[in-house]
Order: sequence, then structure tokens, then C-alpha cells
Amino acid sequence: MNYAITTIPRRLSIVVPLFNEAESVADLHRALEALAGRLDQVHGLAVDVIYVDDGSRDGSADVISGLRSDRLRVELIRFSRNFGKEAALTAGLDAATGDAVVFMDADGQHPPELIDTFVRHWLVDGDDIVYAVRRRRQEGLGYRLLVKSFYNLMNAGNTFRITPDAADFRLLSAKAAAALRGMRERGRFFKGLSIWVGFKQRKIDYQPAERIGGTTKWSFWKLLLLSLNGVTSFSRMPLRISTLLGFAMALTAFTYGLWITIVCLVHGVALPGVPGVIAILVLIGGVLLINLGILGEYLGEILDEVKDRPLYVIAEHMRREPADELSRTLQAHHADRR
Repeated sequence: MNYAITTIPRRLSIVVPLFNEAESVADLHRALEALAGRLDQVHGLAVDVIYVDDGSRDGSADVISGLRSDRLRVELIRFSRNFGKEAALTAGLDAATGDAVVFMDADGQHPPELIDTFVRHWLVDGDDIVYAVRRRRQEGLGYRLLVKSFYNLMNAGNTFRITPDAADFRLLSAKAAAALRGMRERGRFFKGLSIWVGFKQRKIDYQPAERIGGTTKWSFWKLLLLSLNGVTSFSRMPLRISTLLGFAMALTAFTYGLWITIVCLVHGVALPGVPGVIAILVLIGGVLLINLGILGEYLGEILDEVKDRPLYVIAEHMRREPADELSRTLQAHHADRR
């Protein structure tokens, strides 16, 4: 008796978090459709795309619901409200069933053709995590200095290093995705978590493309909050700086008091120290308030963990098989009936 040996094709899951991207998601979908054809032809990979709608108000979910595909299995996860990009990335990771998972933005600035390179390093070189790093920033000097300071603070005192200007655009193998999926902390910083898990990693330089449509949804305030969340999640350096600053202020105050005492004893002159004392009190008060604020941020992170609320709430979860796969399934069904 002859037995037919069938092989299950490997599958790549592409997670696309989005918020108010109705103008760009259709064009991105067409690019992913072409990518799926290349990956199937070259590597024999089937492709899923998981769109995670993070509470959009511009009809992005309706656009996705109307998308048709011959090669892509399309999945839509719609949140009940806006939970943030980190939660959207987590929801996509939880839903992904592929042998590898790719994360990319919906605005087209992450070029889909770079996924070919990701996949090649995964399949040929055995890399578990392949991530994209921006070649150069086009923002002003002040913004670049803030970004550099942020990464210096993040990496100070850590046993691992988060690559500056790394994007969320990356591929994770099945075992790396499983490791990341097991971390359910509330204060999430995806770039840091995917580096923290370890495994064999590779960085790829890239230059972001122009947006397909619409405008960026990231304001300076949102970026600042995300950066603060990243710092409190991965670095204790602000607490250490706070401690060192306290020691420095105490030493300064002690030195100043000792100098006043020596002047009075040696010269018999009482220094008019009211302005100096006021300045020192104001400085100490400011330092104390800053330290209390730093402690408050870390206590807030602890409070979020203790509450143990879900990372996100799903209002709708829809999946649609590709037209080619449905056609093959129907043909096989009719053949079995005959």
C-alpha cells in the first residue's frame, strides 16, 4: 500500500496595529498581497495578516472588513476602545499562529519588501529575531538629543542593550514569540521586551518610506509618555540618580553650614545668610518633589500590576480565508463527495 506524504506549509503571521489609518490600510494590503505571492513562490510560505484596530474612529475597521484577498488570510481584531499601540502589538501576538511573526506599522513607512530579508535571515541563517533600525533621523538637533538621552538612560546599568532608533518593525521566530507571549506585564515596551528575551538576533538598517496617506497619530506628549513607560519598565537608573542627587544635596548643605560656622568662629562675623538659606531650601524642595515624582511613577507601575486588569478588551474578532485557499478546499470537498 502506498501512502501519500503531505507536508504542512510553513506560515508567516504579519501583525499590523493601526489607529485611524483608513486612508492607508487598503494600499498596504495590496502591497502585502504581492509580498504573499513572492513568499509563497520563493519560500513556500503561507501568509496571515492580522489587523488590530486600536479603537479607530475613522472607519478603519470597515475598510478592513471590505478587503478581499487571493493569497492572504485576513484577520481583524477590533478593540472596544483605544488601549495603545503596545496593547495592540500584544493582541496581534496572542492571535498569531504562524511559524514566525512580523510586526509592522499600517502607514507604509515600514517597507513590506524588507520582510523578504527578514524571512531569509530566519529561514537560511536561523535568526530568531530580525529587527529594523533607522539609518538616520531627519528631525531637529533638539529632538535627536532627547532620543539619544532616552536610550542612554534605558541602557545604563542593564545587562542587555536596546538598540537606539530600533523600530517595532521586526520578525520573531516561533520560540521567540512564545517567550514574549508569556510576559504579561502591564507596563509594556515592546522594543525592550523583544531584546530582553535573548535568542539569536540580527539588526537590519533601513530608511522609513513616506506615509501612504494621512498624518502621524503620535504627538510629542504621547511619545513622552511611551518613553517614560519604557524607562520605568526597564531601568532603575532614575531611582539611582535620585539617590545620588540626595547625597549631593546633603553634602552641599553640610559643606555650606560648616563654612558659615568656620567664618563665624575665626572672624567673628555672622554672615547674612537669609538669601542663601532661602535658595538652598527652594533647591532642596524642588529636588524632593522631583524624587517624589520618580517614586510615584514606579509606584504607579506597581499599582497597575497589582490590579491585574486585562491588557485589552476585544469588541470584534473576524477571520477570512484567502480566495485561493477557499477554492482549493471546495474542490477537495467536491472530490471527496464523488
